Amino acid sequence: MVGHVIPAGKDVRAIFFDLYGTLVDIRTDESSPEAWTALCEAVARIDPESPYRTADDVRDAFECAMELRRPASAGEDYEPDMLPAYRALVPGLSGPRRDEAARELAWTFRKASTRMIGLYPSAIDLLRRLGASGRRVALVSNAQACYTRPELDMLGLTPLFDQVVISSEMAVRKPSPAIFRRALEAIGLADDPSRALMVGNDVRCDILGAAGAGIAGAYMRTAISPQDDPPVCERAALSLDGPDYAALMEWLNIPVH
Repeated sequence: MVGHVIPAGKDVRAIFFDLYGTLVDIRTDESSPEAWTALCEAVARIDPESPYRTADDVRDAFECAMELRRPASAGEDYEPDMLPAYRALVPGLSGPRRDEAARELAWTFRKASTRMIGLYPSAIDLLRRLGASGRRVALVSNAQACYTRPELDMLGLTPLFDQVVISSEMAVRKPSPAIFRRALEAIGLADDPSRALMVGNDVRCDILGAAGAGIAGAYMRTAISPQDDPPVCERAALSLDGPDYAALMEWLNIPVH
């Protein structure tokens, strides 16, 4: 693993954020029968000629499409893109209409499988203050772009990020150093990772993964952190109890109201 340098807060020029459990609180249930029923109904409405007539048919077809697309060489950090599996559910469509339908189906399933979603208090203010301080702000998330990009729009987060790096669009997920290196390149710090900070709620994916790319981490233990994660991460430059954005800004030498 590449050694990382813990910077002084004032020297950090770019902050990378995880999304779920760091800026956004969320609960989902992708095994919910209601979610698969909603997807089945959407398939029937969008493509009346679709051969998938029941929720079980739709789920089987979706899972089969996902398995067929998985490369034989896929490693532990491989991240699939689910959008082509949604596209496979509407074989009666073609071209741009089929692509549009796939995005609509993905969003239908995501909404139906989401039990709650919302920003942690002051998340928007945090991102605005970071931007106003001259720091570059990027999202580095293990997620499906077909779910996350609409949620970023819905929550008003999209314009607050200088760069968005999502694992499904990279075919690799955290903790692989590759996704962090991509973020460094996008933000203009490929040759100086010590000027970046990763903020996340997962020790393995966010803190140790970032360290593998030479990036220090700020660990934020929240309700949806992995159960085995400790309250304090010894490998992190900073450990926070919950989404304590005021403490993060203080560490970065940004004035807090």
